[in-house]
Amino acid sequence: MREAKSGATVVSTIAEAFRRTAATWPDRVAVRTLDDEVSLTWGQLRERVDALAGGLARLGLQRGETVGLLLGQRPEFHLIDLAVMTLGATPFSIYQTLAPEQIRFVLDDAAARIVFVELAHLDRLLEARQNLPKLEHVIVIDGEGASGTLRLDQVEGAASDFDAEAAWRAVMPDDLLTLIYTSGTTGPPKGVQLTHRNLIAAARALEQIVQPPDQARVISWLPAAHIAERAAHHYLPIVFGFTITCCPDPRELATYLPQVRPNWFFAVPRVWEKLKAGLEAQLALLPEEQRSGTEQALRSALEKVRLEQEGRAIPPELAERAGKADVEIFAKLRALIGLDQAVAVNVGAAPTSRDVLEFFHALGIELGELWGLSESSGLGTVNPPGRVKLGTVGPPAPGVEIKLAQDGEVLMRGECVMTGYRNLPEKTAEALDSEGWLHTGDIGEIDEDGYLRIIDRKKELIINAAGKNMSPANIESTLKAASSHIGQVCVIGDRRSYNTALIVPDPDFSLAWAKANGLEASSIDQLIHDERLMAVVQEGVDAANARLSRVEQIKKYTLIANDWLPGGDELTPTMKLKRKPIAEKYAAEIEAMYSS
Repeated sequence: MREAKSGATVVSTIAEAFRRTAATWPDRVAVRTLDDEVSLTWGQLRERVDALAGGLARLGLQRGETVGLLLGQRPEFHLIDLAVMTLGATPFSIYQTLAPEQIRFVLDDAAARIVFVELAHLDRLLEARQNLPKLEHVIVIDGEGASGTLRLDQVEGAASDFDAEAAWRAVMPDDLLTLIYTSGTTGPPKGVQLTHRNLIAAARALEQIVQPPDQARVISWLPAAHIAERAAHHYLPIVFGFTITCCPDPRELATYLPQVRPNWFFAVPRVWEKLKAGLEAQLALLPEEQRSGTEQALRSALEKVRLEQEGRAIPPELAERAGKADVEIFAKLRALIGLDQAVAVNVGAAPTSRDVLEFFHALGIELGELWGLSESSGLGTVNPPGRVKLGTVGPPAPGVEIKLAQDGEVLMRGECVMTGYRNLPEKTAEALDSEGWLHTGDIGEIDEDGYLRIIDRKKELIINAAGKNMSPANIESTLKAASSHIGQVCVIGDRRSYNTALIVPDPDFSLAWAKANGLEASSIDQLIHDERLMAVVQEGVDAANARLSRVEQIKKYTLIANDWLPGGDELTPTMKLKRKPIAEKYAAEIEAMYSS
């Protein structure tokens, strides 16, 4: 095993891992922007980290204190987070979409005296600051802030006598590494306390599942307040020496992929759904003969994938057709997407439809579901490359134990599991039992091979008027898989006699479809009243219903014109449905489906 991959096994803190990586690859690029306007090697990053850590020490930042980061995906995030960590303090990120009162809650709960912020979010932070007497320093990273704030360059390098070596060596494995504030789908966010030991355990597990290539590349594009972003695009690069390319606008991710060609790529289901819809839209525009050949190749590849998943032999003629299609068609599509050099591609945070998974497997992209929580450092189960089992989230990761409670709730234990929720001993006791098992709140099943299948969140299961339990997430996933026109969907049916749905048409796909079909519509608001769109959405609902049991089927639905965006009224910043707020906001539409 190369020294590059031994970092997770020989270091005990992320602070130590950073020093080891910077010493091993001082000239390798650590973090960059796409145009390389900013490009820092690991050696340069270490110099700036030490300069900023010294400046923070001069401001009085002590071991064990917390520092807030209200930042997007930019190189300064990695610099600041590492500088705070070097002092033995705890950096934590704040979702950029939060309102002032929500920002105040998080900063107050964390007891932060210092916060870093971009100018774009400064006004909301200053409004929150009015009710935060303990918040002493606001540091603006990209310009001149308001009166009473500091600039980043005023803090970085402000102390010339700082002993960085002594500071980072004082950091211990059980010191608090970060706080992950849950997105609060069922109440105020809880601060998940994760230690250096937790994330080193997660890195060790990855090291055993995937062998990242030397000089691996990743794209930083998720909110830094999400454990998946911090783990995959911050901590793991620190441990293994990856190069991080910052993507400040997630909507531009599709343009970043072919330019970066990441070796490991993780995305939520919506990203994979949109990639699939985009490819299908491009294929639909091909000349008839070329389109027909591509569709036939895809059918052959899908047949091969399904036989492989069933453990059945592949007929030689099918293997030959699929192999030829891979060389002549799918290899070019992988390059077009930018995933031709990926050794691992994963999806998580919500259920992914089998159709989406099969589609990418047919293209030669071995998309594997994984499952984890903020409370477990994002780690839990992973479909390992070469052994992906569609419809499951994989077997337990190395070092993780999984079992089911009597009611089917998934319990987890391992070094990656949090120490508890900040300032919430009762909630901690509910989540962590006396034997160290984390009660995840997810309902699951474990198959004969030890692979886990997640059914749904325990608190989100629909129990209809007849007492039948159903998974809304499974129904929603089936609906989205049935039609590229269905962008977002929320199923309603708890304590009702039948299921209904609120459906948001995918604005990109539906408007492109409208243009291709000669419909004059510049917005979804105009399009949802068109009979032709309603007809194709109905076709999708009918196709989904054919794959659902009778009790799960959607009897009525309502098209919603406004897109549901992360951090808005309907979705959390991590794109989970806010079911209660949705039910309240669309109460009239919902009741109309049950009264007519």
